[in-house]
Amino acid sequence: MTPEIDIETFAARREAGEAVLDVREPDEYAEAHVPGAVLVPLGQLLDRIDEVPEGPLLVICRSGARSLKAADQLNSRGYAATNVAGGTMAWIDSGREVVQGMERG
Repeated sequence: MTPEIDIETFAARREAGEAVLDVREPDEYAEAHVPGAVLVPLGQLLDRIDEVPEGPLLVICRSGARSLKAADQLNSRGYAATNVAGGTMAWIDSGREVVQGMERG
């Protein structure tokens, strides 16, 4: 079973240096994303697996559904992926900084 964390735990683990993988589509990512998040859309994940950061991963999408699928796929391939419940919407709702555009920020 894929582990899942809330936005407060996500913020603390991100601050501690864990990599963030955003699996939304490019237009969603450009609209607003967590600073430093690497974009690899869910539909391209297995084809672009070499772009996935090594080490523990915090997987995020809009609300948590796509990221759960991605984390499941990654965990089945030996990654240590954790789903972020509430996703980017929860991050925004918490009042934290977001980046716009395609730069990781």
